[in-house]
Amino acid sequence: MKIKIVKDGPYLVTGGVPLTEKIIVPDGNAYKYEEGRELPQAEEYALCRCGKSKNPPFCDGAHLEEHFDGTETASRDKYEDRAEIYKGPTIDMMDDRRCALARFCHQRDGDAWQLVHYSSSGKHRDQAIQAASECPSGRLTVRDKFGNLMEPELSPAIIVSQDPERRASGGLFIQGGIPLEAADGELYEVQNRMALCRCGTSKNRPFCDACHIRTGFDDGHL
Repeated sequence: MKIKIVKDGPYLVTGGVPLTEKIIVPDGNAYKYEEGRELPQAEEYALCRCGKSKNPPFCDGAHLEEHFDGTETASRDKYEDRAEIYKGPTIDMMDDRRCALARFCHQRDGDAWQLVHYSSSGKHRDQAIQAASECPSGRLTVRDKFGNLMEPELSPAIIVSQDPERRASGGLFIQGGIPLEAADGELYEVQNRMALCRCGTSKNRPFCDACHIRTGFDDGHL
């Protein structure tokens, strides 16, 4: 399985990566997914990166007509080198600030940062781990006091997100350690979770920076 970024073009996905659509919905103070429409599955497919396709989430060549500039601008430094560490009494959390504003970092009793601070409570510790683990961009990761990463085991998949609360179609949420190859052939650091831009306006390409909310990106299936 692999995702290859085409220069000023789409994401080419190979290896039969499962593709689903999910809707972000409020769940009290937290958030959860509801299942979206059923999407066709294939061994290979191309996903739109410019935000102009008439057949989203798939590429239809609109990037050529739009003269899309998909130049990658994101840092390729390792996550550990980019992230800040937030220390709590029983766990620590790393935060690289690469945010897709999916809001899964909010739980019943607070956000991930508050919950790490109060993690001497078992309830808050569990919620902090859940808040970090459900962050689809991989911005947040939790480690125990021995430095062991507390990551969920995720099967490889690509989630096409929809965010009706924010009136926007969201990014592509990649899970399960699928390799991402840049347009120049270099591999990004393999991560368990990451969010890729599909509205074409991110300032941190190829990663989602929540510009879809500011621009009101609607793929027609919101």
